[in-house]
Amino acid sequence: MLAIKNVSKVYPNGNKALQEVNFSIDKGEFVSIIGPSGAGKSTLLRTINRMISVSDGEVMFQEESVHGANRRELRKIRRRIGMIFQHYNLVTRLSAVENVLHGRLGYKSTLRGMVGSYTEEEKEKAFKLLKQVGLEEFAYVRCDQLSGGQKQRVGIARALMQEPELILCDEPIASLDPKSAKVVMDYLRNIAKDMGITCLVNLHQVEVATEYSDRIIGVSGGKVLFDDAPDKVNQEILSEIYKSEDLLV
Repeated sequence: MLAIKNVSKVYPNGNKALQEVNFSIDKGEFVSIIGPSGAGKSTLLRTINRMISVSDGEVMFQEESVHGANRRELRKIRRRIGMIFQHYNLVTRLSAVENVLHGRLGYKSTLRGMVGSYTEEEKEKAFKLLKQVGLEEFAYVRCDQLSGGQKQRVGIARALMQEPELILCDEPIASLDPKSAKVVMDYLRNIAKDMGITCLVNLHQVEVATEYSDRIIGVSGGKVLFDDAPDKVNQEILSEIYKSEDLLV
């Protein structure tokens, strides 16, 4: 489904955020990327939907070149790639269901998107998705009145509203308490398992990555240092990734 081929990213200040990164992901896989702050995890995730352009290399999504796509082609690719953010990226003055409906904006003309023109079928689906993530009774509550865990579940429903084949999650539980984090991770894992949607997740928490993932990719200094099953993660590997010896699996 996804192939990252020799991807490098050098920022104008000379910072080498990514250096010849290579890996591929199959349909339905749940893959976590771990690594220290500044390792290049967020940059890597954002090159996949071209929120950030690569300096070299290529991202292939279902055999289509993401960085070689023109504006119209890129719009179609982005429809099939949902994204969940650490800080939710919701319109807080709008209700939960209105935010979920924003997942259809990639299918609308600019005018229809601006006036919030949605079909009855789309509205019905938005309510079903809120029910799926346990927020049916909060549909009309403004998002600035929701807890962090609830906001993140609205973000999951919004991503699913796109009918994506791949969901990118950038530190989805970094701002949550342990109980809310577990709820969010359970929903993400079930999405991959039950709906066959591929999930690529950036995580700081190694223990969470090993618990939920089919595969773990370890990144440090913009390079992939590890790519294997969770049970292959050990203290030696973590020391190499984090340049520290105080991390335990």
